[in-house]
Amino acid sequence: MRVNQLHPWPTTVAEAEAIQDRLRLHVELTGPRAFTLVAGLDVHYVDDERLTAAVVVLDAATLSVVEQVTVPGKAEFPYVAGLFAFRELPALVAALERLTVTPDLLVCDGYGLAHPRGFGLACHLGVLTGLPALGVGKTPFVGAHTAPAPERGAWTPIVLAGATVGRALRTRDGVKPVYVSQGHRIDLETAAEQVLRLSPRFRLPEPIRRADHLARHPV
Repeated sequence: MRVNQLHPWPTTVAEAEAIQDRLRLHVELTGPRAFTLVAGLDVHYVDDERLTAAVVVLDAATLSVVEQVTVPGKAEFPYVAGLFAFRELPALVAALERLTVTPDLLVCDGYGLAHPRGFGLACHLGVLTGLPALGVGKTPFVGAHTAPAPERGAWTPIVLAGATVGRALRTRDGVKPVYVSQGHRIDLETAAEQVLRLSPRFRLPEPIRRADHLARHPV
């Protein structure tokens, strides 16, 4: 599939922040509500520098694997809060470019609008690919929320500076929630619906679970 090279990879914090600020203007918060092929993306760190990026494309109806790709890489950007995506983007983009199919939705292990500059990994990958994208975080990052009710499907808004930037969503009864935020070309209601639908058995959506396993055990 094609990924637009909208910028060179930055080497400084100032360059990275400028890229986020510029590309944030291209984020769209509405889009399709139904998807046929859904891709999960994740990165596993072998050590402080070496990593493996994985993309797993699933049939949205059956959750069966359509295609999967892994790419080894190095974290070329230092760890800086709010700029973590730049450590993983080069390898993730390389993995996406090796796909022979184009997914309809990217499900990212990370954040979208729920980010200090409103432009997390899911936003970045969405803008670069032009595809609908959402982020699913395992822990809270920014903003405030109350605990959702204990049953599956319960949610509460994540609010940052007076704006709703995501949802704390319970995907299993009595299990701690995940943190869903829009990335690109998707509304928040649809993003939450997709995460719940893609999590029939476990806390994390199946595309991310599959990508995490593949990144740890590349074939």
